[in-house]
Amino acid sequence: MSSKFRNKYRNESSRLPNWDYASNAAYFITICTKDRDCYFWEIKNGEMIMNDVGQIANECWLAIPEYFPFAKLGNHVIMPNHVHGIVIIDKPNIKGNDERNVGTRLIASLPPKPMKHIKTDADKPNGGITGNYNPMLHDNLSKIIRWYKGRTSFETRKINPEFAWQSRFHDHIIRNDESFQRISNYIKNNPSKWKEDVFF
Repeated sequence: MSSKFRNKYRNESSRLPNWDYASNAAYFITICTKDRDCYFWEIKNGEMIMNDVGQIANECWLAIPEYFPFAKLGNHVIMPNHVHGIVIIDKPNIKGNDERNVGTRLIASLPPKPMKHIKTDADKPNGGITGNYNPMLHDNLSKIIRWYKGRTSFETRKINPEFAWQSRFHDHIIRNDESFQRISNYIKNNPSKWKEDVFF
């Protein structure tokens, strides 16, 4: 791992204070296996070779938009003992979202994805006509990652009952196109730099 990212994942419980993780934005996610055990297999000649467990982790990641239509995916990589990926939350406009939305240009640069129409009322506070019961308010990053970890664990334990994730995950809010590109390249090149990785 380059010095730019070294020690960045020590405190996996950290969250940006006062940030609404249901907001439209691009997020760089890192999820580690318990004790950083290499359940997903190994790196050979700079390439990730996935076993059956790694394939499950990969397939579940790719399935995220099927279960969360408001989510889009950027680059991701399955590493021997962790997963890196970019998740982009892209919901229909809800009043109050615009000021917090730092991902508008990033989202606009991605291919459009059909999604179910969700009724909102811009004149109503706290999620429109349904108030705090609007399900869109609870469709946030943590819900996505909980689903991913749970689904992966369920499928993987059919093969390896000992599989487990670390209890938390690390996120980084991607604030501009330059950062998006840099992180995308970092994810793409991660296997070739495995021996420099903090998780090695």
